[in-house]
Amino acid sequence: MAYKIRAVAPEDWELLRELRLAALADPAAAVAFNESYGSAASRSDEFWRRRAAQGLEGRLAETFVGEDEENGGRWAGSTTVLDEGECAHLVGVYVRPEHRGTGLAEGLFRAAEEWARGRPFVRRMLLHVHEHNPRAEAFYRRMGYERTGRFVDDPKAPVLKEYEMARDVSSAGL
Repeated sequence: MAYKIRAVAPEDWELLRELRLAALADPAAAVAFNESYGSAASRSDEFWRRRAAQGLEGRLAETFVGEDEENGGRWAGSTTVLDEGECAHLVGVYVRPEHRGTGLAEGLFRAAEEWARGRPFVRRMLLHVHEHNPRAEAFYRRMGYERTGRFVDDPKAPVLKEYEMARDVSSAGL
């Protein structure tokens, strides 16, 4: 499959909403999100417009999307990266089931890491993976991420954990 990886533009807000709702409805992916389908579906159009515009000049976040060029540019997956100083935090990683294993996730990660390396202070990529998401953790390990030994409680179920994983993106780390 051929994908075009690009940053989300403000006019993409409806496509961004549709992909997020698809992610939250996907039983294999919903565990990774700290939001319910109902909560996301009830958000206003203005919320989605603001979210799509988050990557505009000077902002500290960017969302990347993979467009399926063989299927009319349909959005196949996305990830968001947040500039948090010395760390860039990957969140909202999602690839539609029919696009898993095609290289799309790797392309999204490369785009996010390239964006992070262009930020003035970022030296490390950071993400959290739910303890009940071994498929995602295996992918993150293949991409060079390792558990740091830290974790956060799952906000939906505090008895569960989300493990912190990190990767060096300084010039020595790549």
